[in-house]
Amino acid sequence: MTSSTTVANSAPEPPIADAPKGLRGHPWLTLLTVALGVTMVALDGTIVAIANPAIQKDLGASLADVQWITNGYLLALAVALITAGKLGDRFGHRQTFLIGVVGFAISSAAIGFSGEVSLVVAFRVLQGLCGALLMPAALGLLRATFPAEKLNMAIGIWGAVIGASTAAGPIVGGLLVEHVNWQSVFFINAPVGVLAVVLGLLLLVDHRAEQAPRSFDIPGIVLLSGAMFCLIWALINAADWHWTDQRTLLFLALAAVCFAVFIFWENRTAEPLLPLSMFRSVPLSAGTVLMLLMAFGFMGGLFFVTFYLQNVHGMSPVDSGLHLLPLTAMMIVASPLAGALITKFGPRTPLVGAMMITAVAMFGLSRLDADSGGVEMAVWFALLGLGLGPVMVGATEVIVGNAPIQHAGVAGGLQQAAMQVGGSLGTAVLGAVMAGRVDSTLPEKWADAGLPPMPEGAESKASDAVEVGIAPVPKGTPPEVAGKITAVAHDTFVSGMGFAFTVAAVVSVVAALVAAFTKRGENADAAGGAVHI
Repeated sequence: MTSSTTVANSAPEPPIADAPKGLRGHPWLTLLTVALGVTMVALDGTIVAIANPAIQKDLGASLADVQWITNGYLLALAVALITAGKLGDRFGHRQTFLIGVVGFAISSAAIGFSGEVSLVVAFRVLQGLCGALLMPAALGLLRATFPAEKLNMAIGIWGAVIGASTAAGPIVGGLLVEHVNWQSVFFINAPVGVLAVVLGLLLLVDHRAEQAPRSFDIPGIVLLSGAMFCLIWALINAADWHWTDQRTLLFLALAAVCFAVFIFWENRTAEPLLPLSMFRSVPLSAGTVLMLLMAFGFMGGLFFVTFYLQNVHGMSPVDSGLHLLPLTAMMIVASPLAGALITKFGPRTPLVGAMMITAVAMFGLSRLDADSGGVEMAVWFALLGLGLGPVMVGATEVIVGNAPIQHAGVAGGLQQAAMQVGGSLGTAVLGAVMAGRVDSTLPEKWADAGLPPMPEGAESKASDAVEVGIAPVPKGTPPEVAGKITAVAHDTFVSGMGFAFTVAAVVSVVAALVAAFTKRGENADAAGGAVHI
């Protein structure tokens, strides 16, 4: 008897004998289909930032409203990822993926038709929830469809798609906002979503593990969601509240309590949301920490690069996106190559080497100054892409490959959650590093330049401006004085950025040490045991 549903045995079996015949369930067509869905989520991660100023102007939104357009999406995505992965394990990754794609496309179109910023924020939250559904499901489908010897290459291409989409966001967004309107930034997801759904209905095959979960851990979902919300909320607001503020400490404490109670509960429930036994695998735990540290340095460091290019060098959003193409191009090239290397040699050596390359690139970026040329920037961006590509692929394979097949969705959610938490943590911590350096050096550099003392109460506003590379030049300032203020502001910003990249480089070295504990997925061969029923 045959159907479109397959079951993955828990014991490894020859990967080719039971592979699906024809187009339906074909591994590479499965990859093509899930890549379309993932493209929407990755593109949206950066394209919306370009549209925010236009949205603010058109809808009369406040700065806080615009921040919620980003933060609402990030919170929903981070909070729901692991739960969404569990839904895929329970009901099937094909159905979960398709629901996520449909919801993401519809919510994107709804944002474009919204005439109020409150509706934009609400639909952005829905976007984040739908993105959380489809991302782990995409990894679950790859894990269940590809035989072990081809899984790394598939994840390599998947990582290249994410890298290309993420980097294309500022360029595509800039062109659409400049030549069409801000609504088109969201409408672009609709045709991509329709194509992904059509291909998904025609090509995707659902894979279920014999030991797939049969129930839901509602208390676990509530506890983990609360913990993730409090943690991400604290990290998002740390820059404005400061780390010693009572609100920051309160939310961090609430996150710690929720995580502690969650761990206590998961050890005692019959079918836990996140089986803690997974972390008995040292490689899986190392892969999770590695993904978090990689995202810490990458997202935290690049947060300042956009300000450096646009506010210090005066580039447009499109031009700054073009200057980041060496990083993107190298990630696109390195990701599939890394998949092949990891398949042949295992993940440990490539991952350690890649993180050391990343550390060198971070140290190089820490040496940039206000007058650095495009060639110098391109060299370090390209080297950074060469290091990051293999880590994205290898850490993902280590996490997903070392998890039991029945927890493939949860593992995919764990991988994405580690990346989101790492990125938020990196942005918050390195932002604090930047703020500390600016506060300590700006008054000295200001005085050394012979500038008149700032009016009382103006120091804080000046520091806030300098932290994003903007020169705090008051209206009516003589050109000569304005030039000195600009030089001091840019020099101070670059000093802070250099210190932040130095911290990111040290974190990358630590990540290289963590990578030494990774190894090939012990359960990867289970994907090959899929049989038709």
